[in-house]
Amino acid sequence: KVTGYLKDNDGLKKALTGADVVLIPAGVPRKPGMTRDDLFNINAGIVRDLITGVAATCPKALILVISNPVNSTVPIAAEVMKKVGVFDPKRLFGVTTLDVVRAETFVQEVTGEKDPSMTVIPVVGGHSGETIVPLFSQAKPAVNIPADKLGPLVKRVQFGGDEVVQAKGGAGSATLSMAYAGYRFTESVIKAAKGQKAIVEPSYVYLLGIDGGDAIFKETGVDYFSVPIELGPSGAEKAQNVLSSISSEEKQLLEACKTGLRGSIEKGVEFVAKSLETK
Repeated sequence: KVTGYLKDNDGLKKALTGADVVLIPAGVPRKPGMTRDDLFNINAGIVRDLITGVAATCPKALILVISNPVNSTVPIAAEVMKKVGVFDPKRLFGVTTLDVVRAETFVQEVTGEKDPSMTVIPVVGGHSGETIVPLFSQAKPAVNIPADKLGPLVKRVQFGGDEVVQAKGGAGSATLSMAYAGYRFTESVIKAAKGQKAIVEPSYVYLLGIDGGDAIFKETGVDYFSVPIELGPSGAEKAQNVLSSISSEEKQLLEACKTGLRGSIEKGVEFVAKSLETK
C-alpha cells in the first residue's frame, strides 16, 4: 500500500511514523551554470527540517540522503541528530551510487564491454565535481585505459551531471539515472537489513562511527568520505579502505578532493549551528 501526505495536519509525522528506511531526494534540481553548492541555501533548510522530523519520529530508521549538495547535507543530517542525542553513524548514508554507475557505464566506451554490471569500479571521496574520485586502477576485472583517454574519462565521471543539465537546456537535471542509482542503493540497504550477506555499495558516511573508518580518516584527514561500505542489519557494518594501492594520478585527484570536502563539511556543520542560534 502506498500512501501520501502533505505538510499540513502533521503530514511529516504521519509519513515517518513506523519507517524503517527514510529516503530523502527532496529539494530543487540544478539549472545551467549552477553547482551543487549553489543549491545549498535552499536544500540545506529542507534537509534540516526533514531530519528534525526523523529524529523525533523514527530515530532508528536507516536514512538515505540524495538531496544535494550531499557533501554538506549529510553533515547537516548528522548534526541535527547529534543535537538531540540520536545520531548513529551506521544508519546515515549519503547516496553516491550515481558516480559509480557513471564510471562503470562510461568506461565501456574505452573497453568495449557492453554490460556495465560486469565491471566494478570504486568511486571515493564526495559527490560533487573534483571531490568525485573514480579509481579505475582498482577496477575488477582490470581495465586498460590509454593515457590520453584517462583524463577526459575521469572528468566526465566527475561532471556528468553538468552534461545532463546542459543537454536538457535548463529544463532539469539527472533524473532517470539518479532514480536508478537511488533504487539500486535502497534495494541493497533493504536486502542487507533483512539479513542478506556480502552486499557492498559505495556511500558517503561519517567514518569515525563505522568499523574500518578510523584508518580511512587517518589517511584522508576528513571525517565524511565515500568508500565501498559493507551493509548489514545495523546499516553500515564496515568501511572498506581501497586507497592503499591507488595510482599516482589518483593520489593527485584525492588531494583536490580532500580540499573540497573540508569546505563542504564545515559549511554543513556551521549551517546547523547558526540555525540553532537563531531559534
